[in-house]
Amino acid sequence: PSLFLKASEQPVDDLEREAVQSYFHLLGQHSYPAEGGRVLSCYSSSVAMVILARALATEIDSVALIHPTFDNIPDLLRGADLRLVPLPEKELHEGDLPRKVIESVGCVFVTTPNNPTGVVLAEERLRSLAEQCARSGTILALDTSFRGFDTRAHYDHYRVLEDSGCRWVVIEDTGKLWPTLDLKVGWLARSENVGLPLAKVYSDVLLGVSPLILALVKRFAEDAAAGGLADLHRFVGEGRTTLRSALAGIPGIAFPDQDTRASVERIDLGTRSAMEVWSAVTEHQVYTLPCRKFHWADPDAGNHSLRVALARSSFTVDAAAAALRTVLAGT
Repeated sequence: PSLFLKASEQPVDDLEREAVQSYFHLLGQHSYPAEGGRVLSCYSSSVAMVILARALATEIDSVALIHPTFDNIPDLLRGADLRLVPLPEKELHEGDLPRKVIESVGCVFVTTPNNPTGVVLAEERLRSLAEQCARSGTILALDTSFRGFDTRAHYDHYRVLEDSGCRWVVIEDTGKLWPTLDLKVGWLARSENVGLPLAKVYSDVLLGVSPLILALVKRFAEDAAAGGLADLHRFVGEGRTTLRSALAGIPGIAFPDQDTRASVERIDLGTRSAMEVWSAVTEHQVYTLPCRKFHWADPDAGNHSLRVALARSSFTVDAAAAALRTVLAGT
């Protein structure tokens, strides 16, 4: 009731400013563009993605997109008739992108930490990539929806981006961190020189988000800063240990993302079909995600891996791990 009263009486601009500041500062993003209407509040990161895709399509026709990554990103970009060029995750983290690649597209799109691999774009790599984009005039877009799970992604991205002088857009999301009954906000932040009609497309899609949710997100961020975020990291880590321990020793089973801290875990199934394993564990009321669609440019590369969500109750993770062991040990 107190939050509802606050949301009904306090000016929306104030609520929005407080929520943005609390959330961005929680995750180390102290240089975010606080003034000038450069952070737009959306219902979700997917809505922010739709707005970005439509705005990009007014100026460019091609995007170099990290591969693999969460499947709705290529879907939404393609929905705006943008041509996608695969950017292998390994190449992205090994060194500068080939000049012919970065100059052949209008935008480079990176998910960091990546979903489902959990790989984080290091500060020096972001600086180098942003400087490359600045030299070529290419827009750099980041989806940082999983940032909250990995402290290695808490360096100040906005300081790096602003210092580079490149044209940039960043999508932030509270929905992965606090997926509570879909009470979430996605934020779309941009550089002053981005040159895209983001505000116009935004106004075509929505007027704003719920003041009540803004007030709630602020409280969530304050709780996280007071120790809740560290508790969440421990909780996810315990779930990962439970899953890996339960499947240890099963022939052909591996965990390719040994260094991940994200709230998901990929399981390499060896020669097993991900769809067959998915179907079998579904009969145990366990819902996983085959990785075929993450490999949007080469779906067959995901035919033998599953993604498991770890941000669930300990009881649920225990039961899921047991069901997966039963199915995998018998195949």
